[in-house]
This record gives sequence, structure tokens and C-alpha cells, in this order.
Amino acid sequence: MKTLNEKKAELISRLSGLDSLLVAFSGGVDSTFLLAVAHKILGSRLIAVTAYSPVHPVREQNAACQLAQRMGVNHTLIRSEEMADPGFVSNLPDRCYRCKIQLFGHLLKMAADNGIRHVAHGVNLDDLKDYRPGLKAAEELQIKAPLVDAGLSKADIRELSREMGLTTWDKPAMACLASRIPYGTPLTVENLGMVEQAEQVLHDLGFRSCRVRHHGSLARLEVPPADFSEIVRRDVAVEIVSRLRGIGFIRIALDLEGYIQGSMNRGIST
Repeated sequence: MKTLNEKKAELISRLSGLDSLLVAFSGGVDSTFLLAVAHKILGSRLIAVTAYSPVHPVREQNAACQLAQRMGVNHTLIRSEEMADPGFVSNLPDRCYRCKIQLFGHLLKMAADNGIRHVAHGVNLDDLKDYRPGLKAAEELQIKAPLVDAGLSKADIRELSREMGLTTWDKPAMACLASRIPYGTPLTVENLGMVEQAEQVLHDLGFRSCRVRHHGSLARLEVPPADFSEIVRRDVAVEIVSRLRGIGFIRIALDLEGYIQGSMNRGIST
């Protein structure tokens, strides 16, 4: 088994073999680490691209812009058009595939227009264990996965990010807002917006790791069990109920299992 330093050396070696690279940059733990390492190696031969649309929280878009600016990376925002795809909006289990095939196709064209030969995303080794149909789209379009190729897990990336002084090293995992809507429930700007606003309420109250699952008029809150005592504190609970009702939810429930990444994928046959 490779050591952490050996995995990092493998990543550096793979990136050093590229003449240019476009990184799909969300501002999360993985893509920030990939971008930081790639920038040290490729410099001006590197472009970071961040997609924005109703499925991406504005706070994440803003954070990505700030990170890229601090790193001095050539950074571009593009509007992704997954909401124009009826197949995506219908929110079936292949939703992520349809989103990524469109997005990566756009990034490949951008790369070609800028004389860049390679496009990469920040998928890590642990991501391969979950139901992620978007990975199939990446494979079909030959999008590079340097972190997987180097054998890096999420824990590895967090540790290396901490060593590098990246502020994202302990950032909670993030996924697009569509992942909060049960499969089969059509995606709309309205229900995605309700989720974004509701999760912002929880962030404002200090809950860093959280999800608000949208079940029609019911908001199902997921936070780590360690945060249960805080979220049910009377004054906190009253504020959450009041603000989420103002957003449009009628009933607000706490999931007693706590925050589970990818919990909406239960029951999906892979």
C-alpha cells in the first residue's frame, strides 16, 4: 500500500506529464486541492471553470471565485444548462449522468477553444463506492481523474490540503441542490430555491454539515447526531421553524438518523 507521500508524488508526476489542463472547479475539498497542486505545476497553462445554475448554491459559487482569486488561477464562470434538459428536470436516477454529459461536453469545447488538451475533475477514490452516474459520463468523455489515478481518498486529500494550508481542508462535503429532491419529483427553480434558502438558514445558525431534504411541504433536516442537542434547543428550533415556514415549508422534521451523505440514493439499483 502506498504512503500518503507516495500518492502525492504520483499525483504530481501525472500532472507534470500534461502540457495544459482545464479543471472543473466547484470550490470543494477535492477540486480545490487538485487545482492548487496543478497550479504549482502548470501555472498559466491551467484554467479553472466553475458552473453556475439553479442547482448550485450561490454561496458555493462565490466561495469558488474567492478561492481561485486567492490562488491567482485563471478562472471562468459558465452557466450550465441542465435545467433546459427535460430528462434532467424529470429527476430520474440518471439525473447526474445527464447533467455531467452536458457540462463536460461544454468544458471540452472550452478547452479546445483555448488550446487546452485535457479536462479533469476532482473525483476521489471514495466517490467510486457511491452511486454516481456522473462518473460514467466522465469516463465516456475521457475526463481525467488525477486524484483517483493517484489512489487518493477523501481523508488523504483533507490531510494533504491541511499540510498545504488550504482553508478547504475541513470543509463539509457538498453536492448539488438537486440531490435534496427525491427521485421522481420534478426539479423546479422554486423547489431548488427553497432548499438553498433553508440550508442557508441552518448555515447562518452555525450548522456546517447539514442537508434539507425537500418532500413537498415537508422539510426533513439532516445534521450530525452531535448537533442534535443544539438544533432542538427551544430558541433554535423556534427560529428554524419560523424561517423555514417563511420560505414555504409547512412541516419541519429532524431526521433521527442524522446527516447521511447520499441518503437519497438508497433503494437505487447500481
